[in-house]
Amino acid sequence: MRAAILPLMRKPLVVIVSPALAQANNGNWQTAWRWSRALAAHYRTQIVSDWPGSASATAAQPERSDPPVAMLALHARRSAASIAAWARSYPGRGLAVVLTGTDLYRDIQTDEAAKRSLTLAQKLVVLQDLGPQVLPFDCQHKTVVIFQSTRTRQTLSKSSRHVRALMVGHLREEKSPQTLMQAVHLVSSSLSTDQRNPKKIFIDQIGSALDPVLGEQAMATARDCPHYRWLGGLEHETTRRHIQRAHVLVNCSRMEGGAHVLMEAMCSGTPVLASRIDGNVGMLGADYLGYFPWGDAPSLANLLRRCRDDPGFLPALRAQCESRAHLFRPDTERAALLGLVDQLVSQRPTI
Repeated sequence: MRAAILPLMRKPLVVIVSPALAQANNGNWQTAWRWSRALAAHYRTQIVSDWPGSASATAAQPERSDPPVAMLALHARRSAASIAAWARSYPGRGLAVVLTGTDLYRDIQTDEAAKRSLTLAQKLVVLQDLGPQVLPFDCQHKTVVIFQSTRTRQTLSKSSRHVRALMVGHLREEKSPQTLMQAVHLVSSSLSTDQRNPKKIFIDQIGSALDPVLGEQAMATARDCPHYRWLGGLEHETTRRHIQRAHVLVNCSRMEGGAHVLMEAMCSGTPVLASRIDGNVGMLGADYLGYFPWGDAPSLANLLRRCRDDPGFLPALRAQCESRAHLFRPDTERAALLGLVDQLVSQRPTI
């Protein structure tokens, strides 16, 4: 007897709103694209910059016969119009808002649209351990921590003849690239006077100049300090190879929700020097040895010199990073993300 051929059921649709799409080549886009792939076995996904019904929406709305079952919106402020439009179209249906560094550490204190996004969401997602602490008390019960993930790369042997430091991030105020440039000048001055240790410190900076003034400062620093290079914006794969080859990654940020580049370094065997801010501590751990006070270029310069002069320092940092790398495994992120979406779908109202 021939078995009946049943029509294939379409997977439920999940919408991912990302203010930045592929051309931006930033952390928001990387997260949106990675999550779309992580959900693919169970859900269809649609990545949009705006949701229909918001003032600037350009995306086509799904058919009413096949409505989405949930929305994941990156950025409480920048996606606020899409979040509000979703809440009008599908009141009470599963909505998770993913909070960035500017959301957590600036906008939810000052911006009414960002505050409203917190209220409308059924779930809030933060990307590092300390994120829940800055949310309003009445929002903490619906907050989950999902560490982002990246593919582990082979740890490369590094030259013993020099130290190469690398900072990755578009040149904008929140990333504090000027702290690195000031440290470059301090290191350059010491290189010209320190005859005891001929080993050089080379410093590279990757990122497009979103702030033209910071781009001019980078060009001036490169002219004045031959051991510094500003490489501009690079493709993600090229950037990852630079991270893999560097002795140490530098993160100077004033605010971070959970820097993608930190986990890429940790999962490439490259240790980190980082500003002591919640977003970095929530990823690296409270006892990490490679912190400097935010904006403190002399302290950063001292750490860079210690990377050169103290043979045990970089191995100690690397060991600490390796102890945290398991947090950023793709299977861990995938399980947490699927659990989140399943919760959103299970609590959605019937249409």
